[in-house]
Amino acid sequence: MPERPGLTSAQGARKRAFDVIVGGAALVTTSPVMGVGVVAATVSTRQWGVFSQERIGRDGRPFRVHKVRSMRRVAGVTTTVTAGTDPRITRVGAWLRRLKIDELPQLVNVVRGEMSLVGPRPDVSGWADALEGADRAVLSVRPGITGPASVLFRHEEELLAAAEDPESYNRDVIWPEKVRLNREYVENWSLRADLRWIIATVAPALSRG
Repeated sequence: MPERPGLTSAQGARKRAFDVIVGGAALVTTSPVMGVGVVAATVSTRQWGVFSQERIGRDGRPFRVHKVRSMRRVAGVTTTVTAGTDPRITRVGAWLRRLKIDELPQLVNVVRGEMSLVGPRPDVSGWADALEGADRAVLSVRPGITGPASVLFRHEEELLAAAEDPESYNRDVIWPEKVRLNREYVENWSLRADLRWIIATVAPALSRG
C-alpha cells in the first residue's frame, strides 16, 4: 500500500535522492548566474534582490520560498495574481522571469527538503491548503520549482492579462485545471516524467537566452 497517494516509500526515496544530487549540482553551477540576477534585481527594484514569502508546502505546512526579486512596490496594488501587464514587474524583472532566473534561489529550498525540483507549485495560504477530499493528494508531495501545471501554463501571465477579471479567471478557470494536472502528476509519478518536465522547462528558457 502506498504510504502517500501516488508515491510509495521507495518512490519517495528515489525522488528525494534525485532532488539532492541534481538540485545540489544545479545550485553550485548556477550560483554565478543567480548572483548576477540578485545584483540586477537589487538595482532595478531598489530593494534587496532576494524575495522571500511564506508558502504552503507538503502536508499543508508553511515554509519560506526564495526567489530573485522581479517586482517593485506599487501603491495600491496588492493582488497575489500576477498578469503580464502587472506594473510591479520591472524591465529587469521581466527578463529574469522570462529566463527563469528568478526561480534559481528555490534550489536552496530543494536541497533543504522543503521543495522538489518537480511538483505542484507552492501557493500562498488559502489555495492548496484549502483543498478537500481527493484533491488533497496535491499536498502529499513537496511542491516543485516546475511541474506539469507550470509548463502547460507557462503563458499564464498573458492569459491573465487578456482576461476581463484576472482574479476571477484565475480562481474559476486556471486554478481548477492546475489542481487536476497536479493530482494526475502525483497519482502517476515516475522519475522519467520528472526528467521530461525539467527538460520541458529548461529548453525554452535556454533558447530564449
